[in-house]
Amino acid sequence: MIHPTAIIDSQALIAADVSIGAYSVIEGPVKIGARTIVESHCVINGHTTIGDDNHFFPFSSIGQAPQDKKYKNQPTQLVIGNRNIIREFCTLNRGTEQGGGVTRLGDDNWIMAYVHFAHDCLIGNNTIFANNAQLAGHVIVGDYAILGGFTAVHQFCKIGAHSMTAIGTTLLQDLPPYVTCAGNPAQPHGINSEGLRRRGFSNDAVMVIKRAYKLIYKNGLSLKEAQAQIQIMLNEHSELQILNQFIDDSKRGLVR
Repeated sequence: MIHPTAIIDSQALIAADVSIGAYSVIEGPVKIGARTIVESHCVINGHTTIGDDNHFFPFSSIGQAPQDKKYKNQPTQLVIGNRNIIREFCTLNRGTEQGGGVTRLGDDNWIMAYVHFAHDCLIGNNTIFANNAQLAGHVIVGDYAILGGFTAVHQFCKIGAHSMTAIGTTLLQDLPPYVTCAGNPAQPHGINSEGLRRRGFSNDAVMVIKRAYKLIYKNGLSLKEAQAQIQIMLNEHSELQILNQFIDDSKRGLVR
């Protein structure tokens, strides 16, 4: 299952049923889990750990050194979970010591062509990155987030769970959970109602999230005043917990 033209480093630990295509290079202490497919012309190197059932399409560069001038060849990591699809020409870089040392991709993510994850990014589960979505360093992306094609995300931004960006969006601040946005710079455009229903959110839950959105964006309240109203709703509406926590944790301010 390893093509004779592939080059495999003696340090690499590769499960017996991994498939590696022509002219791919596995260099350094790479670990690749069961049933993973590495197609032709991929390069995977460094302290990179890859779980089970992943699929890397041709010309991806996985685990290269971070694009950070402070990096001095420290043994930082890239950790990839299970069942991820990573399409052509994607670049996923390792972390930096200053940023925690790890770039991490969770499980069941769909990463389309030419996507870039810079150093120390933390991506959750079940996300979708359309073609040419780009993350600068230290970006955090929550579960089920969807980034439209050519979305560009500033370093240290946070993207909340179940949120969505339109094509060509530029994110310079944090995007709260559930919120959709578009533009350069990004502007809010309601909540991801259809996505929430597809994931099993009830109509009542979607309506509650819409109420919270209006408090933040439509009622003329300050963010502090809006959050105080949201906190009153928390005991009866647990789906607002992640929104309240996201506001507490935001360092760059919200897209607003």
